[in-house]
Amino acid sequence: MTEEVPVKAVKNMFEIINTLRELQGAGVSELADRINKPTSTVHDHLRTLESEEYLVKKDEKYYVGTRFLGVGEQARSRYKVYPIAREELDKLAEQTGEHTNLMIEEHGKGIFLYKARGPDAVQLDTHAGMRVHLQTTALGKSILAFRPREKVEAIIDRHGLPAVTETTITDEETLFDALDQIRERKYAYDDEERVKGMRCVAAPITNESGRAIAAISVSAPKRRMNGERFQEDIPQLLRRCSNVIEVNLSHT
Repeated sequence: MTEEVPVKAVKNMFEIINTLRELQGAGVSELADRINKPTSTVHDHLRTLESEEYLVKKDEKYYVGTRFLGVGEQARSRYKVYPIAREELDKLAEQTGEHTNLMIEEHGKGIFLYKARGPDAVQLDTHAGMRVHLQTTALGKSILAFRPREKVEAIIDRHGLPAVTETTITDEETLFDALDQIRERKYAYDDEERVKGMRCVAAPITNESGRAIAAISVSAPKRRMNGERFQEDIPQLLRRCSNVIEVNLSHT
C-alpha cells in the first residue's frame, strides 16, 4: 500500500479556503492569525486564488468567489439521485409546510445535497454542501443503518461520535442499537440531536442490494413535530416518497 504523502501547499490552500468560508470573508492578518500561518504565506495563497478567480477581494477582505458554484454543481450532478429526489422533495415541502432535505455520505461525513423549504419552515443553518457527522442527524443514521457494520465502524474510527447537543448519540453501543431499530422500521428519528428545538424524521434511499445511497427527511420545530404527526404521518409520507425515488432511480 502506498503511503499517503500530503502536499503542504495544497493543504494550506484548502485550510485558507475553508476558514474564509467559516469567517464569511477576512483580511490577510485576521486569516493568518486564525490559522496560525505566516502572513506572507497566507498573502501569497490569497493572491494566487484571486488571480485564478476562486476568490474576490473587496475593501481589503477576501471572499470565496462564485467560480466554486460551477465546481459544486458539477459534483452534485454526478449523483443520479439528486434530480429525481429534488422534484419529490419540493412536493413534500409544499405538502408538509416544512424543510425537506437530501443527504449523501462522502468520506464518512453526511453531505446535504439539497434542501427545499415549505411555506411554514423556520430558518435553519443547513445548505447544499454542508457537512455533518452522520450520527447527529436522522438522515445520517438512515444511511448508516443500511451500510455494513464494518463500514460504520470505520467511519466511527475516523471521525468519532462527537456531541453537538446534549441528546446527540456519543456511545457506539447506543448507536448500533439505534441502527438496528431503524433497519427494522425503515425510518429514523432525530430528537434535538443536532439543533435544539428541532425534530427530524428521515428515510433511506436504497439500491438493488439494499445499501443506502442517500436519505431524505422532513425537519420542523418540536412544537409542530410531535404526537401522531411525528410518530406516524411524517414517517409514512417519507417512506412513500423514498419508494417513488427508488423506483425512478431503477429506471434511469
